[in-house]
Amino acid sequence: MTQPSDTPLFTPPFPQPTRNKRTMLRRFFIGWHSWIHVLFDKSYTMKMGEVRGRGQLMYIANELPLVDRILKGGTEFPKHHELVKGLWPLIGDGVFSANGADWENQRAMINPAFAHTAMNKTMPLMVEAVAAFLARIDGMDRSKPINIDAMMTHVAADIIFRTLFSQTLDTDRSFIIHQAFGRFQRYSHSSSMLGLYGFPTGWFDRRARKPAEAIRGVFAPIVEERYKAFHAGEPGDHKDILQSIIAARSPKTGEYFTLKAVMDQVATIFLAGHETSASTMTWALYLLSECAHIQERARAEVMAVAGDAQLTPAMLKDMGVVRNVFKETLRLYPPLAFFPREVPCPMRMRDKDLVPGAMLVVAPWLTQRNKDNWACPHSFDPDRFDDPANADMIKQAWLPFSRGPRVCVGAGFAQQEVMTVIADILRHYRLSVRPGYKPEPISRLTVRPRKGMWLMFEKIG
Repeated sequence: MTQPSDTPLFTPPFPQPTRNKRTMLRRFFIGWHSWIHVLFDKSYTMKMGEVRGRGQLMYIANELPLVDRILKGGTEFPKHHELVKGLWPLIGDGVFSANGADWENQRAMINPAFAHTAMNKTMPLMVEAVAAFLARIDGMDRSKPINIDAMMTHVAADIIFRTLFSQTLDTDRSFIIHQAFGRFQRYSHSSSMLGLYGFPTGWFDRRARKPAEAIRGVFAPIVEERYKAFHAGEPGDHKDILQSIIAARSPKTGEYFTLKAVMDQVATIFLAGHETSASTMTWALYLLSECAHIQERARAEVMAVAGDAQLTPAMLKDMGVVRNVFKETLRLYPPLAFFPREVPCPMRMRDKDLVPGAMLVVAPWLTQRNKDNWACPHSFDPDRFDDPANADMIKQAWLPFSRGPRVCVGAGFAQQEVMTVIADILRHYRLSVRPGYKPEPISRLTVRPRKGMWLMFEKIG
């Protein structure tokens, strides 16, 4: 099925770019709240841009061959030191922030752990977590809008908690995670803005440590107990990601991870495994709430494929509409709007001589909204992923999970997770928004709604 010809495409909210580039002072004040708000018209079509701050020189590569070169370059273009510094209180020296040979060694050690994210193993865990979410919705007052922002964090964190630790996540610990990560994003973002303009960042760096410690404190007791038991010769019968990381040995030295290194890897996987999925779920449900015709198509597909039966990986493979909603949501609202890398040595790209140490940014937010890459780039059109004319752009200009050696290993896990959430919710509720409601997307570490996401849930049947 395709969209009815008389139904206009819906354009969801995004910061309207100004025609001209703002002054440095104006960019600072606007960017204090969100990176994507400082963009201007030309940002979305330029081949390669340059931004000069007092403290940092930044290049933004938007031309597809450049994007491909940077992302496929792997260790040639390391994660930028400012990104590593900003995330360090939360994820330490984990695989996401590591570079060079250290990254290669860490990746080799943790790769076996992701066998526990195989679809057949994780599907029952996802189904159980979504059932718990639906029970929470059932118990709420649905005569008025419900803020799903924190609730999506709970679902995603619960799923990764079950996969990582073989435990469920209760409401109290979920609340700690959601609140603490919001504060961490705020402080980390402020530090990055100050650093870009050459101002001291120490106060915000110190403030970021407390929420990071609160998040790590949620799972630190689990990790410490399991780590000590393993090295005491009492590993137990756990079969989850944590146990695989604890038991992992370096292919070069044969050494195990230290306790701190295990904590860093777990924090990295936990952050990547729940925050990005929570963002995607939140925006996907909003988009379906605004587009009743697409929502009905997706619901009809789910009922035709699964009916009232428990969802399985085989069922998800047959849900093309739901899958396209997932992909189009990631195109419009990639959780990570920018991938900051570092210029390793003097080099030339297009007409620019790149300075070593400068920030070299690939921006999914820009590449995926570039009118040279996509028709109606700011509109919600899941059917574009079934259009043969878009086949090349899907390969080249859709990159929410990055590309190349550092591609996100959890991409398949995320797709299964988000599709399961969408499908199960649509079987039980009809989603809508109150007239005039528009969420505001902001981009700090991830793209989230600034003041929550308020949706109506109407029970079906």
